[in-house]
Amino acid sequence: MIKTFVVSTAIVDDAEAAVSEILSQLDLEKGLLANSAGIISCHYEFIESGIVEAVCAALPFDLAGTISWMLSVKDNTDTFLMTIMVLTSDDVEFVNVLTPPLHEAPGQTISDSYAAAAAARDDTPGLIFAFAPFMPLNSGDEYVDVITKVSGGVPCFGTLAIDDTPDFANCFMLHNGRHYSDRMAMILVYGDISPKFVVTSMSEEKALDKSAIITKSAGHIIKEVNGRPIAEFFEDLGLTKASESYGAMVSLPFLLDYNDGTPKVSKICVTLTPERYALCAGAVPEGSTLQIAPSDKRDVMLTAQNAVDRILQNIQGASCLLVYSCVARSMTLGGDQFDEMYLVNKHTGGKLPYMMMYSGGEICPTQVEGGVATNRFHNNAFIACLL
Repeated sequence: MIKTFVVSTAIVDDAEAAVSEILSQLDLEKGLLANSAGIISCHYEFIESGIVEAVCAALPFDLAGTISWMLSVKDNTDTFLMTIMVLTSDDVEFVNVLTPPLHEAPGQTISDSYAAAAAARDDTPGLIFAFAPFMPLNSGDEYVDVITKVSGGVPCFGTLAIDDTPDFANCFMLHNGRHYSDRMAMILVYGDISPKFVVTSMSEEKALDKSAIITKSAGHIIKEVNGRPIAEFFEDLGLTKASESYGAMVSLPFLLDYNDGTPKVSKICVTLTPERYALCAGAVPEGSTLQIAPSDKRDVMLTAQNAVDRILQNIQGASCLLVYSCVARSMTLGGDQFDEMYLVNKHTGGKLPYMMMYSGGEICPTQVEGGVATNRFHNNAFIACLL
């Protein structure tokens, strides 16, 4: 059994006061059970002011998470907020992992770090939480594929950091009071647990009729579809100007079908490269089918409501709810950027401990069968974990 507390502070300029507020929401002597771990998220200003370091130093358990620039808990939804989800249990155990830098051979580095942590135990974790910074040259899909392979298909749930700077300069992973631009943290959860997952992106009926097979790609770059340059595909759809503008395609995500019987995954085209290839925010393997699915405020809210309905159907027996939503969804909401958070909070906030934040890339299984998860890296997605 897991017991969960969610605590938060909006005090961004006084470390002593922030620590006092966090501790006042936790009963460290009577509230914590034998094993504990924390998932933390906050605006970058909480690092600058020393509050992250001070709060983590005051808590007697490991914490991992990421920077975000919009966060929500039951009693507060804001930009300048620090939130912590504390998981504590007598019969569930938490193993904390911090990788070395991921500049070279990131896949091997993650694999070695997981293997070293897992080698100390005879059993297999029931869930992996994964947190990473935004590193433009690295692939979130590689992170997820490596974790899936080395763990033997353990469900993996997590996020890449996102901040509110134009150049993503402060997209850090957080670990025990420190912040990193080049490492991943993981929390391996061992014990009798049955995590449930919800993932959604955009309504499939919004997808344009014209689909295409990716016939030539390299990692996260699409070169050709249907044997023709990807730029010509955009021209046929009247999207040449949008595809050439950095970030303009955020509201026109892809639905990607791997054609392997697994659910479709959302990906975003960021821009065209100088070679007029499509630079995407995730891997786009050859042989996959893509469709462009225009996103708008109404569809963001509709898919969020559908996700909430599924959460409520699976809430029985859960101790907590952790939600990450792609920052592109918030951007689509325009001036009503908190509406998705307000919706989730309204329907779930009073039913169990809950924490939600925006994400720079979402990690969540699309299905779990026979104890083995199909873990995927998503863009433009809303993901939830009930634990």
